[in-house]
Amino acid sequence: MPMLSLGNAFTDDELAAWEERLVRVAGEEARTGYVTELKIDGTAVALTYQNGTLISGATRGNGVIGEVVTPNLRTVRAVPLKLRGSGFPALFEIRGEIYMTFDAFERMNESRVKAGDAVFANPRNSAAGSLRQLDPEITRTRMLGFYGYSVAAPSGVKLPFRTQWELLDTLQSWGIPVAPERTRCATLADVFAQASHVEHSARARLPFAIDGLVVKVDDLRLQEELGVIGGREPRWAIARKFAPDIAITRLLDIDVNVGRTGVLTPFAVLDPVEIGGAMVKLANLHNEDLVAGKDLRIGDMVQVKRAGEVIPQVIGPVPEQRTGAEQVWAMPRNCPRCETAVEREEDGVGVYCPNMACPGRRIESLVHFAGRSAMDIRGLSYARIQQLIDAGHVADVGDIYSVTTADLVGLDRFAKRSAEQLTAAIAQSKTRPLSRLINALGIRHVGEGASQLLARHFGTMEALAAATEKQVLEIPGIGEIIASAVVAFFADATAQRVLAKLREQRVNFTEPRSESAGDALRGQAIVITGTLPTLSRSDATKLVESNGGRIASSVSKSTSFVVAGEDAGTKLEKARDLGIETIDEAELFRRIREPRASDDEESPDR
Repeated sequence: MPMLSLGNAFTDDELAAWEERLVRVAGEEARTGYVTELKIDGTAVALTYQNGTLISGATRGNGVIGEVVTPNLRTVRAVPLKLRGSGFPALFEIRGEIYMTFDAFERMNESRVKAGDAVFANPRNSAAGSLRQLDPEITRTRMLGFYGYSVAAPSGVKLPFRTQWELLDTLQSWGIPVAPERTRCATLADVFAQASHVEHSARARLPFAIDGLVVKVDDLRLQEELGVIGGREPRWAIARKFAPDIAITRLLDIDVNVGRTGVLTPFAVLDPVEIGGAMVKLANLHNEDLVAGKDLRIGDMVQVKRAGEVIPQVIGPVPEQRTGAEQVWAMPRNCPRCETAVEREEDGVGVYCPNMACPGRRIESLVHFAGRSAMDIRGLSYARIQQLIDAGHVADVGDIYSVTTADLVGLDRFAKRSAEQLTAAIAQSKTRPLSRLINALGIRHVGEGASQLLARHFGTMEALAAATEKQVLEIPGIGEIIASAVVAFFADATAQRVLAKLREQRVNFTEPRSESAGDALRGQAIVITGTLPTLSRSDATKLVESNGGRIASSVSKSTSFVVAGEDAGTKLEKARDLGIETIDEAELFRRIREPRASDDEESPDR
């Protein structure tokens, strides 16, 4: 039984419209009562119990297939290894949310600062990352919490409850913790009142993050009758999302970060302020035009929001609080790290440092190179890369493969075993396909999708490096900006030295021939945007192409559909404007398993 995703309502009017849709399907009986539960900002899991004993636990994944994290879940004190009482099915799942409290999050980050490690951004991502640790003992130290909210059992199994309220009561009787502030509401007006109470009063007292209220039809029989929309969204439940958390604080400075491709990104340095339970000190300002467009000045009092999300945003200044001492900011004309004259991107918005040897690009390029979507070198974290740089062992990505166990053992907090594991991971990454290596090199404008296209077309690094701009442009889906950036990269002396080191260390420079898995997506142009639950961008590209589809880099009228993940941006908005169908990762898997009806047949989902 899939783990479903909730639709959203941002206002009481949208909640009322949701209720009207229920009535159209099930009649006036649909208004018979609701249960409201906190929408905890954590990570969903499914716990499988057999005869009352926990036998496995998995992340939500794509809703159908998740990642098994049983050893880690066993370390979460709130997850009972054995259920209390009786009346539970012989085999079933309890579903709920793993979360991290604000206190636990702050203590964890304090300890990481003392250890010299990079801090985590927010409790939600910290909870998800803690569940995926290779060592369950690390998970144990993170002090995660758990709340249950639903049950899934095999077809035909009779469950000992008839309503959502009774389900939650029963979970508690079995030893499963249930989130506070749940209510039983006779009418939608009661739901409105509870949502207002939680948003404006109770939320501030909670020790963990929430981003809304979940509203469910109470009667389980009626839930079954109302069913699921498109196989992934329950008609009988909806998330009442809350307004953004907004605070006013002072903009102390605007600083600039130099990214791995040389792009200069301004960010706000704020007088620390608490928003939604997290202390906010920095906020991304994206580019020079955004700063000018919002008329942000150093010294301004500014509005900052989190909106239940991860990344703080500066909404804008509070002009009436200006004193006249505020300073207009401008992007520096020279790179703040290497003093090279900066250049402006072709689109006129971005500014970048063209010096590939710029020390400001070094750490971010090394982190990207070792990342999961690139060479996937497990254990080569931000903090460890910084250690290698400080010790003089690594100056660029080509030096990674020269690092020895002896080099690592000589560094602080490196035991022999962990050093051997890291060098083994570095050696293993040499076998990654060419497409992963191209992506890892951090060529400007070249992401996972373009890396796949380049690798499959040219086959070897040597052929790609020798290609002219005209030859690169022959690849469908590659435009002039990417072609120019590719040719410029391989002409750069710094890049040539890095490639020579990689070749000397026998890093794989070839792309394997792809084998077709089927033609379920034959002839379809597909755009992928956002972060998918289980697939990296390269894996999603492989999946589409091996089933006959083609990955497009932008949305147009010829796009067949868009696969949207978390934090999908302008591509999703454009798809909606053009009326292009959007689906999630789970639906992509379903279409590959069960090809859609031909054009002259009507799909039952339409």
